[in-house]
Amino acid sequence: MSLLHIQVIKILFLMVFSAFVAFLWAPLLTRFLYKYKLWRKSARATSIDGKPAPVFYNLHKDRETRAPRMAGLLIFLTTIFTAFFFSFLTKISDNLWLNKLDFLSRDQTWIPLAVLTAASLVGLADDVLQIFGKGKYTAGGIKFSRRLLAVFLIAIIAVSWFYFKLESRALHIPGFGDWEIGFWYIPLFILVVLACWSGGAIDGLDGLAGGVFAIIFTSFSIIAFSQHQYNLAAFCAVLVGAILAFLWFNIPPARFYMGEVGIMGLTCTLAIVSFLTNSVLLLPIIGGLLVLESGSIILQLSFKKIFGKKIFLCAPFHHHLEAKGWPPEKITMRFWILGLILAIIGTIIGLLK
Repeated sequence: MSLLHIQVIKILFLMVFSAFVAFLWAPLLTRFLYKYKLWRKSARATSIDGKPAPVFYNLHKDRETRAPRMAGLLIFLTTIFTAFFFSFLTKISDNLWLNKLDFLSRDQTWIPLAVLTAASLVGLADDVLQIFGKGKYTAGGIKFSRRLLAVFLIAIIAVSWFYFKLESRALHIPGFGDWEIGFWYIPLFILVVLACWSGGAIDGLDGLAGGVFAIIFTSFSIIAFSQHQYNLAAFCAVLVGAILAFLWFNIPPARFYMGEVGIMGLTCTLAIVSFLTNSVLLLPIIGGLLVLESGSIILQLSFKKIFGKKIFLCAPFHHHLEAKGWPPEKITMRFWILGLILAIIGTIIGLLK
């Protein structure tokens, strides 16, 4: 059996293993979330700028108070467990196959795992505050500026590793090669992390975010594999497996919601993976739906500030469609289809040398 075949088996096995583990303990998490009624007691009634958001409130006043949040823990903890479980097994066993399944490595997976952990914990704190109605929003939660600062600090720490330890200075342009940008790598890195985080606005309909992120991380797993970054490809596959298990319980009607613990962890990790694969320029394609969602919010806020009127009935864009009368299931499935098409296009471009 060739090394390439072994790596394919490793990646696919780890994805299935991750999904299996998540399926096993999902009922325990569900029971815990429902037992302690860990859901919002009222829907958020204000927008980011602090002004009333009646359309959003009417769309969510029943939905967000019937199912618990924080189910992103299923993705976060399953990924952490899978990573350290096989790393531990390699230390107590000399079995060749077990050793092959260890995907923890200093140069490929330490950084995304660290960012996943840090961002997920910030998101968890936000979820807890929302559940108990504490914080600056009507329905609770960490103040937007403080969440922004937290993500900014995570980006600063991560880019320090990339710039000073890995000596990353270039962007790869598919078909043309690397483009040295020197110090500008640092502000670009920070901007990309913040942009990915803002794309987390795609969460809000049953099954929407889970399906989109499963597609995106599958795409980056393929790109990482093509670059012989097999451990990073395995990491992305493990995330996909956990997301698929989450999605099983999140499709309409959702048993639980991802919450900020899932969204912040996935979006910040996505930015790191894009830099590790030197595929930052592909993010607007592969993650095109995230761009659409965050862009619609920026447009909405800008129009309200400049012209005193809204451009959409509600932002982000999927809520605009919902307010126009589109059934949530139609929006979700059409976003999945668009996300898959964009991911395929981005992956093809990413495979160009």
